[in-house]
Amino acid sequence: MRHIFFDAICNLNLSMAKSIFVVGGNGFVGSAVCRAAVRRGWKVQSISRTGKPFRTPNGHLPAWASNVEWYAASAFDPSSYQSLLASSDAVVHTMGTLYEGGAYKKSLRGNDPLEAVAHGAKGLFDGLNGGNPLGKGAAGSYESVNRDSAVAVCKAYRAQTKDSGRTFVYVSAEDIFRPVVPAGYITSKREAERLLQELCTPQIRSVFLRPSFIYHPHFRPISSPLAAAIAGVGSVHKALGNLAPFKILANIAPKSRDADALDTPVHSVERMLSIPPIHVDHVGEAACASVEDRSVSGPVGVWDMRRLLSWRDDEHKGANVDTYISEK
Repeated sequence: MRHIFFDAICNLNLSMAKSIFVVGGNGFVGSAVCRAAVRRGWKVQSISRTGKPFRTPNGHLPAWASNVEWYAASAFDPSSYQSLLASSDAVVHTMGTLYEGGAYKKSLRGNDPLEAVAHGAKGLFDGLNGGNPLGKGAAGSYESVNRDSAVAVCKAYRAQTKDSGRTFVYVSAEDIFRPVVPAGYITSKREAERLLQELCTPQIRSVFLRPSFIYHPHFRPISSPLAAAIAGVGSVHKALGNLAPFKILANIAPKSRDADALDTPVHSVERMLSIPPIHVDHVGEAACASVEDRSVSGPVGVWDMRRLLSWRDDEHKGANVDTYISEK
């Protein structure tokens, strides 16, 4: 009887196991998704340009990486990965670039604050001047990396999907980075959401995660002090309430009547001070939780991600650096 019970439990766990396909699984966010999926006992497949497993900044190969199937493929070339999609219960697209060209990622992986500041200053200059040096659709541009790669993967997934019950998770972003990051970043993300929504309906459930500033103390050392600074200023912003300078400016700044148009950079900064930074592992957990919970669809912001992970936010009052209050 004991063996029968054990076998029944094992069969139940196997029936609940999923197969997940991660685009960019050896990257900062993608590796967090892979880690969370491996912890759940799921089959995990990742594609990236090199096909190499994720390694820490020190070059270490974490134990969980041996449970991921790593493939070299291009998101823009479905023939290089299409055969992997048929058995996938969900696709999670984590490719993205904050600045065009992607050179900034090297400084974030290291611990050189001056280099990171230099990229931010350049981004501020480009943002204020509407710069888009690579041109729309060029390799490495916002449109190419943030939008077109996701659309290409989604089309390939739809072609391989014969039944309903599948999920496409796109890691988008909150609009909190302007003017330090050019508007093209968030515009390309929102365009991707719109196109993916059209492609997924009705057989594929689409989820758009919108994290705020993502940090990790070891994988991106410079991100932790930045997150702490954002949270600290955010605490003052919250304490001042309607008297907060950026709250006042946001209330008087003009807003477009077009629902799809971006508001002013002032509104973007005010959102940054109102929405707490989020640890990359919590983004990965939220991605997997959204695959499990079929009631989740459309845009999922930081507060929604926290609820998805059973956090207690006391009506958004815990709006500083992530203090984990798990109810599980």
